[in-house]
Amino acid sequence: MPAIPSRVDLSVRVGPLELRNPVITASGTFGYGEEFAPFADLRRIGAIVVKGLSLQPRDGNPPPRIVETRAGMINAIGLQNVGVAAFAREKMPFLRDLGTPVIVNFFGNTVEEYEACASELDRVEGIAALEVNVSCPNVKAGGIAFGTDPGLLGRVVEGVRRATDLPLIVKLSPNVADVRPLAEAAVAAGADILSLINTIPAMAVDLESRRPALANVTGGLSGPAIKPVALRLAWEVLQAVDAPVIGMGGIWDARDALEFLCLGCRAVQVGTVNFVRPWAAVEIADGIARYLGERGYAGVGEFIGTFRVGP
Repeated sequence: MPAIPSRVDLSVRVGPLELRNPVITASGTFGYGEEFAPFADLRRIGAIVVKGLSLQPRDGNPPPRIVETRAGMINAIGLQNVGVAAFAREKMPFLRDLGTPVIVNFFGNTVEEYEACASELDRVEGIAALEVNVSCPNVKAGGIAFGTDPGLLGRVVEGVRRATDLPLIVKLSPNVADVRPLAEAAVAAGADILSLINTIPAMAVDLESRRPALANVTGGLSGPAIKPVALRLAWEVLQAVDAPVIGMGGIWDARDALEFLCLGCRAVQVGTVNFVRPWAAVEIADGIARYLGERGYAGVGEFIGTFRVGP
């Protein structure tokens, strides 16, 4: 695979994070990094976000857990993961040796679980930042997702902020009438960076059996189908808060990534495409460099935020 053209500076600063390029792999689509080592040079990725972690290991949902759609896929994995302790012991040594920033996505079902998880991860050497998944149900509040209520979101972010000094990314849900109050609450509570969007609730039907295609009935839609929604929500958040934004949702190639960057996102995450092209993150970074180089940009920083509305 050809190297990124040296004449274009792809380095970016995203809040406290300094990345070699703005392309990050999205949580849940890149395992714990090592699984993709045979397919891509992991040292050429801006950062790796690992599969979401909980305090204790989780088995996830029964299969079938993934179904392909015409423009992406629906997953109902159920947040299966090895747990924080096993991650630190078994997965982190490989990641630490890469030299690529490691961002750990994590979640809980109570504010206390979020705090405890962040506290445990804060002691793991080599983590560059934490990404908080707030799309999980709050079991103490009747199952309402933390990320759909500004008050709940603020409490969980405040708790996590107390538990760690690591850079804190809050991953916002698209499943709200207006994402801006959630973004404002996250930043006010101590988030350094916002990332969005998470998946959109969806379902699929097996017509031959006339039953759900997923054992869980519903799941999260990702892939190219959601990019227009993701762009709109990223744009709204960029106008609402003075905080760095990482955009994601349906990015399939360099042009998709560049759309988010021109809006003002400081970086992007690529997800579903990793299942189709495991080397996609490197390929997209190369494509960004080629696009910018062909148009005379010295670096990606000159391009970020160049989107304009009106005459």
